[in-house]
This record gives sequence, structure tokens and C-alpha cells, in this order.
Amino acid sequence: MSAHAHNPAVLHHFADAEQQKESATLGMWLFLATEVLLFAGLFLVYTLFRWKVPYVWVKESYLLGITLGGINTAVLICSSLTMALGVHAAQEGKKKALIGWLLATMLLGATFLGVKAIEYHEHWEHHKVPGLNFTYTVPYDNAHPYKVPEQQVFHFLYFCMTGIHGLHMVAGLSILTVIAIMAYRDKFSTTYYTPVEMAGLYWHFVDIVWVFLFPLLYLTGNHYTGGH
Repeated sequence: MSAHAHNPAVLHHFADAEQQKESATLGMWLFLATEVLLFAGLFLVYTLFRWKVPYVWVKESYLLGITLGGINTAVLICSSLTMALGVHAAQEGKKKALIGWLLATMLLGATFLGVKAIEYHEHWEHHKVPGLNFTYTVPYDNAHPYKVPEQQVFHFLYFCMTGIHGLHMVAGLSILTVIAIMAYRDKFSTTYYTPVEMAGLYWHFVDIVWVFLFPLLYLTGNHYTGGH
């Protein structure tokens, strides 16, 4: 009871702040493990189709804007830095710095979603949205004659993988909004900043997923020498 009296942030069913933090960290890592399983399934499907029709995968990747994808990659890398600086500010008990870094991270996250929306619009304009306005292109060369539905599979996986990732970004922004409000209301101190750390773990995970998505989707055809 004495430990709780000195630190009201410690819930009654934990012995002390350290035990509460360890439990929260374990819970977050278990949650992230389930997220890994989710994306692992998508990566497996991607791998199987890329193995089956590699020439389709290589050429269709050209239709993805590598410039916008590269910008978004840089944006997320920067957001990981600002998030890490936010966690450090929380550890130091620097309220204004914490709020500032959280807002910077949220701005970068919103920028990522904005760029992704531009990409999605371009795909719609180019009739590359599966099931809605998809237009097949002719086979790329005589060496690989094939029926073209695999093209739609590639773009379906693109929208599925980046769409689920985008939903995780929206969830991350929602979490950071709550954390920023809590920080504004002085809910954190040098002895209690666990929610900030857990939000940081989640945000870094979402960033890491994109680090895998970018080369798999955008850079597949980077060294292809055939014609468009």
C-alpha cells in the first residue's frame, strides 16, 4: 500500500511500478507478435506469387511510384527518430519537449498517409484498382506468354498490404493523440512514462513493417532491363 500511496499511477494489482512496467512491456510484445503473424501471412502469399510469375511481379512494380514510396520511407524513418526523442523526453520529465516530439511524430505520420492517398488516387486514375476499375496490360514480351490475371493479383496484394499498414498508422496516430493529451494533463513523470514507451514500441513496429514493404513492392523491378 505504501508504494501505491507514493505513486498513484501504479494499479492496485501490481506490487510496484517496475512490475507494472514489465507486465505492460510483455503484453505489448505479445501483441506485436500477433501482428507479425498477420503480416507474415501476407508476405507468404506475396512470395508464392512472386515465385510463380516473377516477370509479372517485376514489371508491375514499375507502376508504383518509387519517388512517392521513397519519400514515405524517409518520412517514417524520421518519425521513428522523433518518437524515440519523445520517449527520451518523457524519461527526463520534460513535458513541453515530450508534447513537441509527439506532435512532430503525428505530423510525419499524417504526411505519410497524405502521400499514400496521392498514390492511391494515381492508381485509380491509371485503372489499377482491382475489382473496381482495373485495366489489364498486354503481355510484356514473347518469351513469357501468359494470361494476365496475375497483374491484378499483384495490385490486390499491394492495396491489401499497404492498406492494412495504413490502418495501423491511423491506430498509431490515435494512440499518440491520447498520449499527447495525457502528457498535457501531467499524467507522466520521471517515474511513470510506461504508456509513452509502449506507444513508441507500436510506432516503431509499424515503421519497420514499411521498411519491408517498400523494397518488396517498389524495388522489385529496379534492375529489370526489358521494355515497358
